[in-house]
Amino acid sequence: MPVRKESIQIISAVRSNLESCIMGKSFEIQLLLTALLAGGHVLIEDVPGTGKTQLIKALSKSMRGEYRRIQCNPDILPSDITGVSVFHPKDERFYFRPGPVMTNILLADEINRATTKTQSALLEVMEERSVTVDGDTYDLPHPFMLCATQNPIDFEGTYTLPEAQLDRFMLKISLGYPDKEIEKILLKQHQLGQPVDRLESVTHMDQISAIQQEIKEVFIGDPVMDYLLDVVRQTRSHPSVLLGASPRAAISFMMAVKAFAFLQERDYVLPDDVKTMAPYVISHRIVLRPESRLDSMSSEAVLNAVLQQVRVPVSMGQ
Repeated sequence: MPVRKESIQIISAVRSNLESCIMGKSFEIQLLLTALLAGGHVLIEDVPGTGKTQLIKALSKSMRGEYRRIQCNPDILPSDITGVSVFHPKDERFYFRPGPVMTNILLADEINRATTKTQSALLEVMEERSVTVDGDTYDLPHPFMLCATQNPIDFEGTYTLPEAQLDRFMLKISLGYPDKEIEKILLKQHQLGQPVDRLESVTHMDQISAIQQEIKEVFIGDPVMDYLLDVVRQTRSHPSVLLGASPRAAISFMMAVKAFAFLQERDYVLPDDVKTMAPYVISHRIVLRPESRLDSMSSEAVLNAVLQQVRVPVSMGQ
């Protein structure tokens, strides 16, 4: 099915909105939109003050979606995220009071400051798109996307994210500092207030849901599918790796490259799409052996070695 021009125009308008708030980060914005259209979640690892929160707020506002933010800390409880049942004496019954997770875009700020028990409350949310409270299950709004942030340099009072949770983040990205000229423009912009406050909505969540369905129709031929699978499977057999990419990672990988191809205005996936997306989909899912970490080996280095070893297909199999 050819890519619909209307859908491309909608996503281009959203992208322009985001680029007007977070300047000089066009590729990172493209990655965020890739996860959104593929129905995935994003982990943003970066130092404070690089615009992570503003980016997510701008995304929500551009789509006229519901947005909630959770400031994670050690004393936050699972019920503070999912919601709680409250007893009403007059009616003699319990009523469900929804937590902030009942939204379209949820920002879990500094997720690694929450305890492992609270982090586990997000597992059902991320995988099932629902919450269970006192035996009752409540579906989340659709579409739903979790964007979590963590600080890579401040380890005091933080908890390592478990592998099962990392595996549920489709992409892990970083914004980084802007260059001097971009930062100067940023300063001038903020003289008039926050740019995100001046944004206008350019679409709505029903249109995003429809485009997510279009992503499923993007074609990926057998040679490219085999290439993607070979990359995933090679991470499992690399001598420096204790735990490689899972079948869930392969599914996320496939959906991510489809969405990325769509953003390039194509209705088919190229091998270059696989190679481009691999670091953002696979690296955070690789667990190294202890001795490999002592030798200063990194998951990025392992993935680079795998990409060099796996044969790139000549034909797309269209």
